[in-house]
Amino acid sequence: MYDLDNLPPELADFPAVAKVPVQWGDMDSFQHVNNVVYLRWFETSRVRYLEVSGLNPILEGSGCGPILVSVHCNYRKQLRYPDQVLIGARMVKLGGTSMKVEHTVYSITQQSAVADGESNIVYFDYANQKAIMIPDDVRELISKTEGKDL
Repeated sequence: MYDLDNLPPELADFPAVAKVPVQWGDMDSFQHVNNVVYLRWFETSRVRYLEVSGLNPILEGSGCGPILVSVHCNYRKQLRYPDQVLIGARMVKLGGTSMKVEHTVYSITQQSAVADGESNIVYFDYANQKAIMIPDDVRELISKTEGKDL
């Protein structure tokens, strides 16, 4: 059994990892986890990244923050209830206004990665409804979390 202090090698380079049970209701009529559930798990790992990196206090009340532009998922193996998954998130690219996050979904029952993908995000001013440059303090926290400059 894995815990968040003892991660499998597939998630060793991910600074943010969420542990989520597979729910009976996550399955579809083909008796495997429905494809849309993986996108929700990606979201869970992105939120975990905000917590782990310390970005939440900076974003709260600023009116600015991340907004999802696109998401892509590669489904590698089927998942079924009962199981638990570990979902990793790591920042792999920072542009002027954009960010790219990689995700991996790891099945504890299968002891392997079952899906991976990426989320493309823009730093967004919600009051003015436009993308803005990623602030230096946000960049610094991301670099600290990743252990390198992006």
